[in-house]
Amino acid sequence: MDICLSSAGRRAALVWSFGDALRELALPGRVLAVDCSSASAAYHLADAAWTVPLCRDPEFIPRMLELCRHEAIQLVVPTIDTELPMYAKAREDFSARGVAVAVSRPEVIEISADKTGTHAWLVSHGFPTVRQATPAEVLAAPHEWQFPLIVKPARGSAGIGVQRVDSREALSLCATDSRDMVVQELAPGAEYTTNCYVNRAGKCLCTVPHRRLEVRAGEISKGVTRKHPGLMDLARRIAETLPGAYGAITVQAFLADDDTIRVIEINPRFGGGYPLSHAAGADFPRWLIQEALGQTVDTECTDWRDNLAMLRYDDAVFVDGREIGVEWA
Repeated sequence: MDICLSSAGRRAALVWSFGDALRELALPGRVLAVDCSSASAAYHLADAAWTVPLCRDPEFIPRMLELCRHEAIQLVVPTIDTELPMYAKAREDFSARGVAVAVSRPEVIEISADKTGTHAWLVSHGFPTVRQATPAEVLAAPHEWQFPLIVKPARGSAGIGVQRVDSREALSLCATDSRDMVVQELAPGAEYTTNCYVNRAGKCLCTVPHRRLEVRAGEISKGVTRKHPGLMDLARRIAETLPGAYGAITVQAFLADDDTIRVIEINPRFGGGYPLSHAAGADFPRWLIQEALGQTVDTECTDWRDNLAMLRYDDAVFVDGREIGVEWA
């Protein structure tokens, strides 16, 4: 059972999680990695790794298909937002070659990629979210909005470009951005991410909320799990309502003191904080492997550890500079 993590980057914990799952299932196999650069920690921690074109390159999917054939890869796990549309569109091409791809249907990818579309989808299905508009709409009716507000790219990810604005003047500067931007109300309360697992039948088997205590470069660095029934139920309903969700899904929301919840984002991939859910007992890699082998996975996981804290720290992988393309003359 050979598994390939795509755009492996810094996802060392994901490499180890899939390796652990193979051993627990007593399956021979390798955890492989691909990235557009060999200067990647997970690239060097995998059993083997290859450089591939950027995910938006027309040669990316053909290269991955060829790699899967040559290496007998049975499961591909995308990890970043920008590669999800390509994998979702080509999912049947991989399947025809005996390769399972842990990706949702294209409709789910599009809903989550565009924050305007995400907001419209949440509202149309009656899920609680924050009020949202374009900068121009807010500037045209400033008396209807209360500062501070959150401004972010409509198709951004990893927290890039997200900023808080405290005045109409600051918002006016954002309105000149060449990217499509959206404005959101500042949701009250603490921010939570719920890691969900959806099986092939569209059933959400597990929901693990964690509070984001500290975030660095858009990714959680400190967090703690919480068995909050409201967060768990809402995330499950969202995951099962999405038109073709599969595998790891994250739902980001704010929880106020009065238990009011406001959803702000959906990501159909492994979240940066998944290692916390894994340590708590939610074994997404194991379930993906089992489903890739054609096994039925339909037992709900509710016995994960509550109030488990994750405190991340920096570590390093050391390799010869020539392995990452650096060589002194």
